[in-house]
Amino acid sequence: MYIFEIVELTKAAIRMKRVFTVILLVGNIMIACKGKKDDPKKNQAPPPPTVDVIIVSPQSISNTVEANGSVVSGEYVEIRPEISGRLTYLNVNEGSRIAKGSVIAKINDADLRAQLNKVRVQLSLAQTTVERYSKLLEIQGINRADYDIALNQVNSLRADIGIIQADIAKTVIRAPFTGVVGLRQVSTGAYVSPQSVLATLQQLGNIRIDFTLPESYSNLVTRGSTVVVETDGAGGAKRRATVMAIEPQVSTTTRNVLVRARLLENAGVNPGSFVKVYVNAGEANGMLIPANAIIPDARAKQVVVVKGGKAKFVEIQTGVRQEGAVQVTSGLNAGDSVVISGVLFARPNAVVKVRSVKQLAEVIK
Repeated sequence: MYIFEIVELTKAAIRMKRVFTVILLVGNIMIACKGKKDDPKKNQAPPPPTVDVIIVSPQSISNTVEANGSVVSGEYVEIRPEISGRLTYLNVNEGSRIAKGSVIAKINDADLRAQLNKVRVQLSLAQTTVERYSKLLEIQGINRADYDIALNQVNSLRADIGIIQADIAKTVIRAPFTGVVGLRQVSTGAYVSPQSVLATLQQLGNIRIDFTLPESYSNLVTRGSTVVVETDGAGGAKRRATVMAIEPQVSTTTRNVLVRARLLENAGVNPGSFVKVYVNAGEANGMLIPANAIIPDARAKQVVVVKGGKAKFVEIQTGVRQEGAVQVTSGLNAGDSVVISGVLFARPNAVVKVRSVKQLAEVIK
């Protein structure tokens, strides 16, 4: 009897375990189904990207070519001696103005003057000999050949005197033009040679600007035309300059043309300073868009245009570049809405949401 009861209890426990397992399985299924019903967003599409656009329209564009240049003094020279020797006099007042022909330095010429005196003595003796031979020649006391040799000796000594006098003149170094003396590089008593630089001399009253232009723009400048020069040293002031000359040969290395202009207002500009030169290339008609709206590509340039609420990728050709803006020569039509923000999120033929319409001045200011 007891065994029967135990068997009945065992069967009841197994039935209850099966019922509990079924209830647990049904509960899990209901929780899973409920979870799917509570997250409907998983089946929804993401919202379209939000973009800002600009409406393009034809306008007159100022075409200006920018070039780099340097300030060049009207005249510039490194003061060097023509011969070697010891400096006995040096008149270099740094930063002062010096007149043309003023003595800047003098080299010891004692040895040259001694040679000059020696040759002059020899010349005096040679001239006396020629005079004596001339009288003897008249009475046929000597032959013509001896007289010619003596006369040649006189002429040779006179030439030697001329050479020594030229060397003595080289010992005196004078200012070749009126200008401002730079920093002194040597001192009195120093031994100098033609390779030694005593100082620099510059003429600051006739400042010039040297700049280069690509050969494709060489037709924009002619002799007498005016360019605008912006200097950094004078607080970014802009001045006018007149083209003086154009190098006739194009550089084979850079394919640029060298142009020289005379600065009409040179106050506060130092030779050697960097300047920007703006050359007017005339007016051009076209449409301007912000530079950041262009998608660079290896084959072509593209922009995103909104048509019918969808993004369209359009290939364009560009022209003149200005600060923050680029001229579009082809690919766009007047009235097109060009995306200027959110370009990276746009996809071809995908829906986009236009947030606002901007003006060009707001974007590139």
